[in-house]
Amino acid sequence: MPDFDRDREGIWDEYDWERFLQQQDQRTEKYMELLEKYIDDPERDEIIAREMGWTQTLSGSDWSAEVDSLLNEDWRSDDDDPGDVADQKLTERFEDHTLYRAAFGLTVWIDKLFDQNGALQNEPAAIKLATHAALASAKLAAALSDDDVEELGMTIAYLKRALKAITVSLDSAAKLLSEKRIVAKQYSILQERLFQVRDGIITLMGEYRGEWRRRFGSEGYRG
Repeated sequence: MPDFDRDREGIWDEYDWERFLQQQDQRTEKYMELLEKYIDDPERDEIIAREMGWTQTLSGSDWSAEVDSLLNEDWRSDDDDPGDVADQKLTERFEDHTLYRAAFGLTVWIDKLFDQNGALQNEPAAIKLATHAALASAKLAAALSDDDVEELGMTIAYLKRALKAITVSLDSAAKLLSEKRIVAKQYSILQERLFQVRDGIITLMGEYRGEWRRRFGSEGYRG
């Protein structure tokens, strides 16, 4: 995929942001593969920087910013507030949101399920369930961290990623039931929580898309 310029002019819609995020995913995967391959090489940093195209780091510059930008998907942390104040504002923006609390509560419930049944920790479907439920929570945190006018497309893109993660969790839960790794009562509670988050995401996506059209009109919108 060719480079997608994040700094290009104009308001991005959800599809622009999705393309950008997919590119970041690919670059992150490449970085992790290189790190694993050259972890014991004394010239690891130089090799990885060259392979990643971070040519400025070959002259001795610090490359931590490039790594941080790959491993941190919250592109909305660029406000001018210093450290603790910025973190506090970010917390205020999403942690009290009903949907995020439902998603976080889902991950807590799954953790307790694992505690009650240690065998689930070795079940691929259970691991996928827990991993994608946590992923959905993280994507929601990114989506709900800001709703500035220029970020509506990014918000919707993150919501779509959260929805995809919840869908994987739903499939994994059904597989656990079919394989009799969880009982019907556990599945019923799990399904209810998953649907609560899924329906909330779908509703919120509709609201943000409506807000997009209100602010920018339907012309050029691909949703």
